Amino acid sequence: VGIDDALVLQAHEEIFEMNNGCVCCSVRGDLIRILNKLAKRRDKFDHILIETTGLADPAPVLQTFFVDEELQEAFQLDALITVVDAKHIMQHLDEEKPEGVENESVEQVAFADRILLNKTDLVSSEEKTAIKSKVKAINKFAEIIECTYGRVPLDQLLGIQAFSLDRVLAQEPDFLEDKEHEHDNTISSVGIERAGECDMDKLQQWLGGLLRDKGADLFRSKGVLAVQGSNERYVFQGVHMLMQMTSSSNEDVLPWGPDEKRLNRIVFIGRNLDRDALTKSFEACLVQPVKA
Repeated sequence: VGIDDALVLQAHEEIFEMNNGCVCCSVRGDLIRILNKLAKRRDKFDHILIETTGLADPAPVLQTFFVDEELQEAFQLDALITVVDAKHIMQHLDEEKPEGVENESVEQVAFADRILLNKTDLVSSEEKTAIKSKVKAINKFAEIIECTYGRVPLDQLLGIQAFSLDRVLAQEPDFLEDKEHEHDNTISSVGIERAGECDMDKLQQWLGGLLRDKGADLFRSKGVLAVQGSNERYVFQGVHMLMQMTSSSNEDVLPWGPDEKRLNRIVFIGRNLDRDALTKSFEACLVQPVKA
C-alpha cells in the first residue's frame, strides 16, 4: 500500500513510488529503470533523493550506481543520509539477530555519510551522549547533526559530496560484489486500504489499544484517514508507542476534495504482525464495517 504520496501532496517535486517489494532486493530492477528514464530528462531536475524504509540494507542500493554502467556515467552519488531516532535507536542497535541475518539499523549507521540524530528533545543529555558514542563506535567518519522533527537546512543534505567509494571499499573490500543478504523473517509490513469513513471514537480506541498492547513490536506505523462528518484528511505517524495525529487543518496535507473517494490507507512495519487481525480490527472502526 503506497502512502507517502498522500503525505507530501503540497510538494512540487516529482515522486516515484516502488511498492512491489524491498528496494534492496526485488525492486532493484525497477530502481534502475526509473533512474535511466530520469537520466534522459537531466535538465528537468537538480537532485534525486531515494528514500528507503527503515528495514532496507543500504549496500545494494549504493551498489546500483556502480554495477550499472549507464547509471555510473549519468549520476554522481552525493551522500547516504541516515536518520536516527534518538528515542528508540539503542534497542535496535543492540538487538541480536539470528546467524546470517543482518541488523539493518547497524548497516544504515555504518554506511552513512551524514547522520541526522532526530528527536533529541525526547532524550536526556546523558542518553544523547551514550547514543552518539554508540553511533561513533560503528561509524567514526559520519558527521552527526542533531535535530527535532527532522528539520535540517537543505544545504547540509544536498550537494555535500560526502560519499567516498574508496572509504567504503577500505571498510568493505567486497562491497561491489553482488552478495545475497537475509532479512529477519519475523519482521514484516502490513498494508490496509479500505474505502469509507472512520468513527473517530472507535479509531482512537483502536490506535490506543494497538500502542498499549503491541507498541514494542510496532517499529513504524502511518496512515491517511477519512473521518465521518469531516472534510479534513487525517494523518497519523508512529514509532513504537509514540504516535502523532494531525489533519489538513494544520496545512500539512490537503483536505479531501468534494468528489474525491474517501480511501483510508494504513501501513504497519513490525515484528510478528497479524495481518488478518489488524485488518479486521481496523474495519470495525469504519462507520459501515466491511461485511465478512
